[in-house]
Amino acid sequence: MTSSSVSSLLRLSFCLFILQVMNIGTCHAATRIYHFKVQTMRLTRLCQTKEIVTINGKFPGPAITAQEDDNIVVNVINMTPYNATIHWHGIKQKLSCWYDGPSYITQCPIQSGQSFTYNFTVAQQKGTFFWHAHFSWLRATVYGPLIVYPKANVPYPFKKPFKEHTILLGEYWLKNVVELEKHVLESGGPPPPADAFTINGQPGPNYNCSSKDVYEIEIAPRKTYLLRLINAGINMESFFTIANHRLTIVEVDGEYTKPFTTERVMLVPGQTMNVLLTADQPIGRYSIAMGPYESAKNVKFQHTSAIASLRYFGAFPNSVASPAKLPVFNDNIAVKTVMDGLRSLKTVDVPEDVDAHLFITVGVNVNKCNSENPNNKCQGPRQGRLAASMNNISFNEPKVSILEAYYKKLEGYFTLDFPTVPEKSYDFVNGAPNDIANDTQAANGTRAMVFEYGSRIQIIFQNTGTLTTENHPIHLHGHSFYVIGYGTGNYDHRTARFNLEDPPYLNTIGVPVGGWAAIRFVADNPGLWLLHCHFDIHQTWGMSTMFIVKNGKTVVESLPQPPADLPQC
Repeated sequence: MTSSSVSSLLRLSFCLFILQVMNIGTCHAATRIYHFKVQTMRLTRLCQTKEIVTINGKFPGPAITAQEDDNIVVNVINMTPYNATIHWHGIKQKLSCWYDGPSYITQCPIQSGQSFTYNFTVAQQKGTFFWHAHFSWLRATVYGPLIVYPKANVPYPFKKPFKEHTILLGEYWLKNVVELEKHVLESGGPPPPADAFTINGQPGPNYNCSSKDVYEIEIAPRKTYLLRLINAGINMESFFTIANHRLTIVEVDGEYTKPFTTERVMLVPGQTMNVLLTADQPIGRYSIAMGPYESAKNVKFQHTSAIASLRYFGAFPNSVASPAKLPVFNDNIAVKTVMDGLRSLKTVDVPEDVDAHLFITVGVNVNKCNSENPNNKCQGPRQGRLAASMNNISFNEPKVSILEAYYKKLEGYFTLDFPTVPEKSYDFVNGAPNDIANDTQAANGTRAMVFEYGSRIQIIFQNTGTLTTENHPIHLHGHSFYVIGYGTGNYDHRTARFNLEDPPYLNTIGVPVGGWAAIRFVADNPGLWLLHCHFDIHQTWGMSTMFIVKNGKTVVESLPQPPADLPQC
């Protein structure tokens, strides 16, 4: 054989090898394509028929399913008179920040009659997530599950369940939620409570005209089931329990945990939780209950619980269900018990050396009201206007895409000076910083913090008592974080105890009522990311800020250019 023939054979072999490697790299990943029509539909609940915004005419919306490392493509067409965006809650959007979804942060909204295609990979992620609207309060009806299964032949770290069920917890208003948000903002006062809680869109028999609006799960005796719990609620944290059954937590926010068994759980809005349920009770019917956890004082809320049904095969359909017992609405001990039980499945790599120490206060404010029409515009405490803030800065939502402005180096749309204070020098009185203890006024601004790629960040979130303390569900886009510590009262670095061995890895943390929570993470995802309270009313009032993570040193660590069909404001 000639040398040229050998050379040609080697080149051919090399090409075949490359093709084989490429095939190996892609054979385990698939592209999942979905079409979302944002449209209205008529729905009857609680004795009234109203028009709600949905995806594809479904409430709750359609499920998205994928496997780890799959590519997800969702073409969204807005057929309503409202603006719309979709956020893929818990998906880190590694190098795909443009598709994260929060309106006026990473994109302008999809306007009526327009469309936008979201295109992202669930890279190295698996578990229970969900998608929801991220414009106004449309999340009240525009939400659905996003389930990412392990790769083929990759087992769960627990015995494979016989079957699984997805349970979405929600809140339902009889009023148009877009108009409701506008009215609340104009009034300066608090929002009205939801008219009902819902389990998979159904309120259950505790509400008027709802005896048949009951979601039911059928189970077989002695089998174990996986329940995927998702709190898609707007302004309320929720307890969840099943009569006479125990729940074993095995995953939170898309990350496995050490099994922890309890009679009840609490989920903050934006949180997901996988629990195992064993059908170990006598054949019959058992109530599934969702009710309020309300930690703030002097706040109106919906007291009536939503009820679903757990029915064993063989049980009479009309048999009386065993009642489920929920904690009292302000049971902080029940909440702490569950949080204390959350641990990562294995020892984890928590950053020990920290590049940036941040101390962020979160709280509700009362701003002065100078309206000429105080009866209509000044309905907050002391004839003021309610606001919310981080470090006493109430976030002003812009009317442009902040990510696009940052990418194109446009000046004047936001400020890179989010105020931070040293955790060791902050002084508190009765849960509130001294400098604002007697002044509940918050400043306004559209501000961000900037971090170098790969920065190791620690944040202490401190609940403040400017008006009232409550459990705040804080959500970080684009990253998950280790919850290394939490406690009641004011944070004190001298006495605080951190778990650096197996802390839970979350994307949403309930900062304890009147207390603090400490998180650590690595800023390794270039782009601009929203940090906000997942109570929609608190986000509306301004409890938000932004993180900017700079590009890394290589092309593969850099934010790509914006998509061609990115909506314009």
